[in-house]
Amino acid sequence: MSSAARTTIATSAIALLSVFALLPFYIMIVMGTYQNEDLFQKIVLVPGSYLMENFKTVAQSRFDLVYLNSLIVSIASTLLSVFVSAFAGFAFAKHEFKYKNKIFGAVLLTMMIPGQLGLVAYVIEMRYLGVSGTLLPLIMPWVANAFGVFWMTQFMKGAIPTEVLESARIDGCSDVGVFFRIVLAFVYPAITTLSLLVFLWSWNNYLLPLIIINKPELFTIPLGITSLGNAYRTDLAAQILGLTLGTIPVLILFAFGSKSFIRGLTAGSVKG
Repeated sequence: MSSAARTTIATSAIALLSVFALLPFYIMIVMGTYQNEDLFQKIVLVPGSYLMENFKTVAQSRFDLVYLNSLIVSIASTLLSVFVSAFAGFAFAKHEFKYKNKIFGAVLLTMMIPGQLGLVAYVIEMRYLGVSGTLLPLIMPWVANAFGVFWMTQFMKGAIPTEVLESARIDGCSDVGVFFRIVLAFVYPAITTLSLLVFLWSWNNYLLPLIIINKPELFTIPLGITSLGNAYRTDLAAQILGLTLGTIPVLILFAFGSKSFIRGLTAGSVKG
């Protein structure tokens, strides 16, 4: 078989797989253009004529405020998580201090405990601190991100030459200066990968907002989507349209950061 034939077969196979992968997303978009009752009668494959009415339903639910809340929570969670994880990873990967291995082991141990087990205690803690009526409880869990610390530590062990750090210190650069001027440049792929993951996890987080948020003006995207409708009717078409709108920031992030995301995953898989 010639190389041209192999290329054609491979391209066709990839195109077919792409169609199957994108088909559910296409159907989701199309379902948002139909009336709620029409979705129970047939499988819809072509756009309907009820898009503007569903848009009105979504707009009347203050979806713009819900969108803003999710952006605030996800962006703040991403920035804080990446900053703390990178600093902690730098300490574990390139510094020696007492009980380092035991502390790192304790960090890894927390990854084995399901987060749902601590929800009740976390809600009580937030109420004790007096922040349960704000968005802070949705941001704070991502600051102490055990996976982020592990990820940055493993990446930095192999990505940053120790000689470069020693040269910077000899030139009089402090550890903080070394971190911002040198370390961040070496670990850019890891930072991009972790940022995309944390943003996605925070954006899609449903359980924690469901338990800790009781004010409609503080709802995030998942809660805002489930609240569409009323006590007597669940408007699935409007919810699906809201879900489509909710995926737009994630698609934009992955469109611009996919190369760095893949580079960070592949590089992190062989480090350590």
